[in-house]
Amino acid sequence: MAIAALKMLTLDSSDPRRDAAFWATVLGWEVAHVQDEYAMLNGPDGPALGLGLVEDHEPPAWPNPHGTKQFHLDLAVDDLDAAAAECVAAGATLPEEQPGETWRVLLDPSGHPFCLTQAANWG
Repeated sequence: MAIAALKMLTLDSSDPRRDAAFWATVLGWEVAHVQDEYAMLNGPDGPALGLGLVEDHEPPAWPNPHGTKQFHLDLAVDDLDAAAAECVAAGATLPEEQPGETWRVLLDPSGHPFCLTQAANWG
């Protein structure tokens, strides 16, 4: 029996309004609440995504010589290159350093790494 249920994942943000618009575009989720200090998105199934303002936010380094990212989201897509291009158009950055052929690491507008991988690779 579970002790708790995950209802929301909250990311530190340098600009919650900007990041809410970005993640709403990438995930196709509804922005349920937005203000300068905090924003929240609701997905169709599963936990919500929160974005909380952190003054002087410092994103994790990518690549990081220690291999740490603090956290990251893995997102399944059908076409890596097309999805990466759409994410960049929405405000992401595609770093030169990439881990391989079946993944694309991008950085959201606040600098958090997230990964795209082909949906066929997920079981």
